[in-house]
Amino acid sequence: METTGNIAPSTKDGRRALGRTLDQASEGAHDAIDKVSDATRPVVDRLASGAHQAVDKIASAAGQAAETLSATGEQLKNAQAKALEQARGYVRNRPVTALGIAVAAGFLLSRLLRFR
Repeated sequence: METTGNIAPSTKDGRRALGRTLDQASEGAHDAIDKVSDATRPVVDRLASGAHQAVDKIASAAGQAAETLSATGEQLKNAQAKALEQARGYVRNRPVTALGIAVAAGFLLSRLLRFR
């Protein structure tokens, strides 16, 4: 019976020592994680800031492109209206010549499209 009594206290001491070791390891792991987290935070902040700046630049470029396209579209509309008005004026001033050009163009187009 004495041997059984001696085993129990040493087992308890072993469990206590193991528990303390696990607690210390856990605390050390938490400290290491906190240090890594603190060290990486500035890097993550810089990356996020850079990403925000890149998105802002892209949005600005897209806005400028949209404005340019809008202005170009407006210029094309004006050029089309001007060309149409010039063609109408030409047909009013020279109707026979305009009719001859239209017939010749139609004949050439029919020949070109027939061979395809």
